[in-house]
Amino acid sequence: MINFIVDIDSYFEKLKMTIDNVDRNEINTFINLLLKARDEGRHIFIMGNGGSAATASHSVCDFNKGVSYGKDRRFKFLCLNDSMATVSAYSNDVAYEVAFLEQLKNFVEPGDLVIGISGSGNSKNILLAIEYANSIGAETIGITGYDGGKLKFLAKYSVNANIHDMQISEDIHMILNHLCMKIISDMNSK
Repeated sequence: MINFIVDIDSYFEKLKMTIDNVDRNEINTFINLLLKARDEGRHIFIMGNGGSAATASHSVCDFNKGVSYGKDRRFKFLCLNDSMATVSAYSNDVAYEVAFLEQLKNFVEPGDLVIGISGSGNSKNILLAIEYANSIGAETIGITGYDGGKLKFLAKYSVNANIHDMQISEDIHMILNHLCMKIISDMNSK
C-alpha cells in the first residue's frame, strides 16, 4: 500500500471558513421563498450545469419526496436539466444557451420561483433563463460561488458562497440544499 501524506485539514478549514461567511439573511430569505412557493401552490424551477446540475437534480428529489411525502402542502420542484432529451434537442438544434430559457417559456408563470445554480455566476444559459423569469414576474434566486458573477445581481435574490474555489462553492450549494430541507422538515413536524 502506498501511503501518501495529504493535506486534508486545509480543505476542511476553507470549507468551514466559507460556511461561517455565508450571509444568514440570504439563507433565511431563500427558505422563505421556498415556503411561499409551496404555500401558494407555485412551481419551483431549478437548473445548473455540471456539478450544479447534479445539485439541482438532488434538490428536486429532496423537496418533492423528502419534504413533501405524506404532507398536505407539497413542493412542486422541476429540474430543467433532468430531461436530457430536451436539453440535447435545444442544444443541438438551436443553442445550449437557450436550453433552460425555452423550457421555462413552456411552463413558468408569474409568481413561480426560478432558481439558478452557477458556481461562477456567469453561465449564459442560466442568465438568459433568469432574465426571462424576471421579465414575466417570477421570483428568481441565484445560488453562486466566487464573487457571484452576473447572476448575483441579475436574480432578485442571491445566496453566495463567496470563495474563489469551485469545489468549496459546490459543497456550500449542497449544504444549502440539505440545510433548507432539514429546517423545513423540522418546521413541518411541529
